Amino acid sequence: MQQTDLVISCDELTGIMADPDVRIIDCRFELLDAEAGRRLYREQHIPGAVFADLDRDLAAPVGAGTGRHPLPDAGTLAETFGRLGIANSSRVVVYDQGNGALAARCWWLLRWLGHDAARLLDGGFARWQALNLPTATGEFAGIPAHFAPAPRDDLVLLTREIVAAGADCGSLQLVDARDSERFAGRHEPIDPVAGHIPGAINLPFTASLNADETWRKPAELRTLWEKTLGEGVNRPWSAMCGSGVTACHLVLSGLIAGLPEPRVYVGSWSEWISGPDRPITPRPGLNHAEGA
Repeated sequence: MQQTDLVISCDELTGIMADPDVRIIDCRFELLDAEAGRRLYREQHIPGAVFADLDRDLAAPVGAGTGRHPLPDAGTLAETFGRLGIANSSRVVVYDQGNGALAARCWWLLRWLGHDAARLLDGGFARWQALNLPTATGEFAGIPAHFAPAPRDDLVLLTREIVAAGADCGSLQLVDARDSERFAGRHEPIDPVAGHIPGAINLPFTASLNADETWRKPAELRTLWEKTLGEGVNRPWSAMCGSGVTACHLVLSGLIAGLPEPRVYVGSWSEWISGPDRPITPRPGLNHAEGA
């Protein structure tokens, strides 16, 4: 799969944004200030973009035993996409402030429901602003559309499957997108328990990006994944993170690099630790240096 099938430049977007089949989705969000994304959207956004809220639109309500951003019901999510103006025939462009970590969630959810005609804006809104491209203010509602979902359950990895794998969890090639400090259990600013699933592999999602938060070239990403998975680079793999958001960024990275389509553990670390008997590395209760 070509990078241009998955990622779109700001210049290219300016050339197609007037097309009536193009839908632009603003996915900006801040974990520590849930209303910040919508405020930023109202202040300034790409013309014609509608706003999708990570908590309200791109996740189901948190419940007992779920992670922080549960997978939405397929029918409910299809209604959300329809409200945002996305039809099955739409060409969708998603963006966030810069690195794509949040927008990738929307991109993957579309993919999960059978809609592959979606691309992530390279460099996000920060890149758009740096190029002095036009912006708009206020709210743009868009025109509601009908979106018929075709869920691809083969793209989802469930907690029970990881539990069943047990000591053979390594066979899942479960790649964790969190930063190395969180993965190692040395620092955990979000979830109540630090560490990682035994057998998981760490590849911080930021490793796929240049310093300006644009995407690295496909050949560079291929090298990155070959170092990460070794001889398993062409075998089935899975992605996870803290709550199933930045895991989707790894999916995009892997596809650009030519890897097979992975499954996403949508519940991710925040769901895994909701079960007190599930194994964790390093063991809870140890002093993890400054992250204790």
